[in-house]
Formats: sequence, C-alpha cells, structure tokens
Amino acid sequence: MDCLFCKIISGEIPSDKIYEDDLIYAFNDIDPQAPQHFLVIPKQHITSLYEVGKEHKDLLGHIMLKISEIAKEKNLKDGYRVIANTREDGGQTVEHLHFHVLGGRSMKWPPG
Repeated sequence: MDCLFCKIISGEIPSDKIYEDDLIYAFNDIDPQAPQHFLVIPKQHITSLYEVGKEHKDLLGHIMLKISEIAKEKNLKDGYRVIANTREDGGQTVEHLHFHVLGGRSMKWPPG
C-alpha cells in the first residue's frame, strides 16, 4: 500500500511521535496551523470517516479518549479543535482516517 500514514506508522517515514499503542498513533503535524497541532490516526487503514462502520465504534471511542488525554498533557485547558477532513470536498488530502487537533490559540468560525 502506498499510504503516507501507513508508512509513518511502520517507521518507513519518520515522524515526531507523541503517542503510540496497539490501535493508534499520534504525532506532531509537520506544517502546524496552531501552536499545538498534532494528528491522531488509527493503525488500521480506514480511508476516511465516510467508510467507518459499527465495527469501528470502540476504535473511535479510544481515539477520542486519547485526544482528550493528550490535550490535557499539552495543557490545552482553554480549548482545542478536533477536525476530521473527509473526502475531497471535505479537504482530505491523505486517504487514511486522521484527526487533526489544534490548540494553543483562539479558533475562529467558520474555519473556511
């Protein structure tokens, strides 16, 4: 498979890892859009949120809990934004489900 995030998970492409367990991998974004900007991705290759099914509910719950834990570790007590760009019109550029977490500054709405 020629997936950028699968290559990051396998170590084939280096990353600034901040967390890893048997289900997920988290790393700092190489082009941060906020003082804190990291991604959380499942190790299982799922193309996007659109492809998620009932069989993924435990995995998604795990991801959300871990986002909260990492945000607390990074002292994002004033808030943060979690984004899952989905498919082309949603702005997804890597076809592997991933969640951007941005914090450390006030977020504006609408985002774009």
